[in-house]
Amino acid sequence: MTISEVFPNPTAKQVIFQIKFPNLFYMENKIGDLQLKIMEKFPQSSLLFRRQIVFADIGPGAKLESIPSDLEEETGKKIWQFKSSKNFQLDVLSDSLDISSQYHKTYNLEGGDKFRDIIEFVLNRFFEVVSIPIINRIGFRYIDECPIPSKDNSTFTSYYKSVFPIKRFNLADVNEMDFKTVIKKGEYYLRYVESLQKVGGEYKLILDFDGFAENINSKDYLIITDNLHTMIIEEFEKTIKKPVYQYMRQKKES
Repeated sequence: MTISEVFPNPTAKQVIFQIKFPNLFYMENKIGDLQLKIMEKFPQSSLLFRRQIVFADIGPGAKLESIPSDLEEETGKKIWQFKSSKNFQLDVLSDSLDISSQYHKTYNLEGGDKFRDIIEFVLNRFFEVVSIPIINRIGFRYIDECPIPSKDNSTFTSYYKSVFPIKRFNLADVNEMDFKTVIKKGEYYLRYVESLQKVGGEYKLILDFDGFAENINSKDYLIITDNLHTMIIEEFEKTIKKPVYQYMRQKKES
């Protein structure tokens, strides 16, 4: 089955698009220009700091006051954060940019706010401000929280084509179970994770798909992103069965 509909109750709980590029020392000087270009869709803005842990070899006889007072400031990373009125968040650092949503409905289908349109809107304007010929890494990640109505082998196998070894370890007896693999699929890579977790008192199957490509010409970013999305959707469809589609078609209670 090929997904061709916008589900009212999607299992996707977080979707993240990211590009990484060489550290740009002049990024701070360009943020104002970027802010003006994206303000129509990302009107909320803020500046955050991400602290990094630093290990300093100061010697056994050194005194506390001998540690440079600006050490922490120098090792902090600035994050320019922008939020839209439609639940999208943009984080820009000196060496990366990511767009995320916890209310994802569709990548490119009619009937919802298209994640693809947001990516194209932001990246086109970003490249107008910052010239980056090569992107070190493009990543596209889906984290799905999928239902397990009854924690037993029969129900689980009716919902999923899982890689879990439940013939050996009966699901009814399992508290936690995890599987992870990173594989090369053609010219792209996929990190695939299955995890049985208790969420809000109920067991869920967490599916984590992280598709990525490396050393990409910046003008090809949207083509690559389309291909990564297709790869992820194909793996999602290989994992879920008909009851999960029925679950996603259910309208949430108000």
